[in-house]
Amino acid sequence: MSGIIVDPTAESASTQEITTDVSERMLDLDEDDDLEVFSKDATLADGSLFNASMPTSPASMINQFEEDADEKDIFVTVDNPESHVTAIETFITYRVLTKTTRSEFDSCEYEVRRRYQDFHWLKGRLEEAHPTLIVHPLPEKFVMKGMVERFNEDFIETRRKALHRFLNRIADHPILSCSEDFKIFLTAEASELTTHKKQGPGFLSRMGDTVRAVAATVRGVKNRPEEFTAIQEYVDTFSQKINSLDKVALRILKEQKEYLEDLKECEPMYTLWSGSEDELAEPLKGMAGCIDRCCRETEEQVNQLSENLVPALHEYVLCAETLKAVLRRRDNIQADVEAKSETLANKMTERESDSKDLVFVLGSFLGKNPEEAKQQKQERLDVEIEELKEEIDKLEDKMEFANNALKGDWERWQKNMREDIKAAFMCTAEKNIDYYEKCLAVWESFLLSQRSDLTVESSGEQDPAPQEIAEDEAPQAT
Repeated sequence: MSGIIVDPTAESASTQEITTDVSERMLDLDEDDDLEVFSKDATLADGSLFNASMPTSPASMINQFEEDADEKDIFVTVDNPESHVTAIETFITYRVLTKTTRSEFDSCEYEVRRRYQDFHWLKGRLEEAHPTLIVHPLPEKFVMKGMVERFNEDFIETRRKALHRFLNRIADHPILSCSEDFKIFLTAEASELTTHKKQGPGFLSRMGDTVRAVAATVRGVKNRPEEFTAIQEYVDTFSQKINSLDKVALRILKEQKEYLEDLKECEPMYTLWSGSEDELAEPLKGMAGCIDRCCRETEEQVNQLSENLVPALHEYVLCAETLKAVLRRRDNIQADVEAKSETLANKMTERESDSKDLVFVLGSFLGKNPEEAKQQKQERLDVEIEELKEEIDKLEDKMEFANNALKGDWERWQKNMREDIKAAFMCTAEKNIDYYEKCLAVWESFLLSQRSDLTVESSGEQDPAPQEIAEDEAPQAT
């Protein structure tokens, strides 16, 4: 295996939703799991798994969310992407540096290399263990042709920044950062990580979870708590608005890039023209200089949009999809409780029924005592009812944990979202002011120089007149 170190310098944005009429322009990168820029659904988990590492009471979970944010004890950096070319595949790895003071780590510093599929595995395991916690989104699976090229520096840098944000969101989370899977991801060597990944649920188990999730979705929930209904409505509205802003921002970025290309074509035209127009040479050269400076300022403006505003908006487009998946998993847990409760009610009704059914009639034809058959059925129903009650108790505890986890994480997510969006808007506003002020200054300087030239020319034409008059009057005086 050979490694080529890449030094990325720029960041590009990608589109989350691709309409049907342009679907043929999609660049499918499934053959290489590493070629991905933000994935919405990274796991097949439906929330049916319950992990013993979760807090043992709702109160303890809430307390964990109230920890002081200043007491950060783990710092993660994703950098130094490398391209690896083998006879079988080409892929990118990233260096993950970790510094921590936590006692559960054997060392205070770690350095490992991870490829995209390792990040994908981590996200899936976190969602399986904590189905109603909000795990930050990963880069997407598809990109539009023409927007990025495979393995170019902009594409790699875009993904690196996204992966860096992903790990730091987990590191800042009071529950997810304590996950054993997260620790293994940060510390294990490649071979050890591969072994650990094989210990997860198999394909058939994941398929079973998926089938149960689909069944729960079809079944739906009857009495969703009002607070989660309000969250669902907020997420739906937020998703619509952030998707619209994302599309507008991408359109503005595209138009700014086209405007920049037009400016670049315009500048040499003025320069060439000045060579054939002696009387207009200076104004034409001045126009060329102004356009050149405006080109540089516009290029900075385009970079600001592609590196700050567009990624921030698109990241929360993906967060909205993540929130919808979290709410579905919460609803699936409640749907399981309701289904089991309904089954329990049917069993109890059947046990309390005194009417004879087909089993007793058949039993009498086979020479069995109807009362004895009825008693056997009652005993079987009693066992089934007790088992259902135990299952319902566990599911209700699981639902209580899930509800409390989501409520705490929801407040956390809203705080982070508002800070991120506000910072992106303020940065954009400051850059826009700076951009337009600089362009204005360029053109004002050009106008001032041209007006000065006109004043000088005008005064130069008027200066000889008084001298001629004086010479004409001199002989008369004599």
